[in-house]
Formats: sequence, C-alpha cells, structure tokens
Amino acid sequence: MPLEQQIMTEMKEAMKARNEGVLRALRAIKAEIIKAKTDPGAGGEIDEATEQKFLQKMMKQRRDSLEIFEKQGRDDLAAKEKEEMAVIEKFLPKQMDEAELREVITKIIADTGAASPAEMGKVMGVASKQLAGKADGKTISNMVKDLLAN
Repeated sequence: MPLEQQIMTEMKEAMKARNEGVLRALRAIKAEIIKAKTDPGAGGEIDEATEQKFLQKMMKQRRDSLEIFEKQGRDDLAAKEKEEMAVIEKFLPKQMDEAELREVITKIIADTGAASPAEMGKVMGVASKQLAGKADGKTISNMVKDLLAN
C-alpha cells in the first residue's frame, strides 16, 4: 500500500481514537507528501526513495529538537517530539544496530582502501549511498571517524 494511503488510513483511526499526538505526526507526514508531490519535476507522483528521504529528514528534525528540549528541561515539548518520532519510525525501514553498522562500515573501509581520517570523504560517499535509510548520517559519520582513527 502506498505511503499516502497508509497515512490516510492511520489518520482516520487516530481521529476516531482522538489520539492527538499520533494525528499531529500523521498530518506532518501528509504535509510532506503534498509538498513533495508539488515540487517542480515531481509530476504529482513521488517514489519510495523520495518518501524515505523526507521521512528520514523529519526524524532528524525531531531528534535535534528533542535534544534541545531535553537540554532546556522542557519535558512537555520533549514528550511531543518522542510521540511524533514513534509514529514516523513506523514508516521507516528498520534501522541497523551498532554491531551491524560497524561490520558494514569496516567492509566499506577495506573496499575503498582508506587508511587515515584524511580519507573519510571517500568512505562517507560510499557509506551514505549504501546505508541510506538504514542508519542516521551522524551515526555513520561518527563510526567512520572512530574506525579510521584506530
């Protein structure tokens, strides 16, 4: 089932259940779908890769906001962000755990022949493409940095 149909179905359920947190997150996703469809060149249709891209972007925004709210002691706003993250996460592919990620990045480093932190760009180019949607860019970057430093 296409993402837009899934969102509409879940929105109806959230409305019936009067679940404001879920409804807020679903409306945000629907707004992104509409925005992506109206972008020049989209032709009113979006593919799965574009959907994954904007869902990842939404997750990153929520993660960044959550971090800020927690630092400021705004538990009320942090709870809203966590609620929205849980909903968005349902539509994303399963994220890799640290061990799986380390294994893949180690293989990429071996394949590219990178040996020092100066060659991080070479590794990141391949890793970003290969791990798109499966891991957060910041996490990938930190792990590449650690593995190249050791």
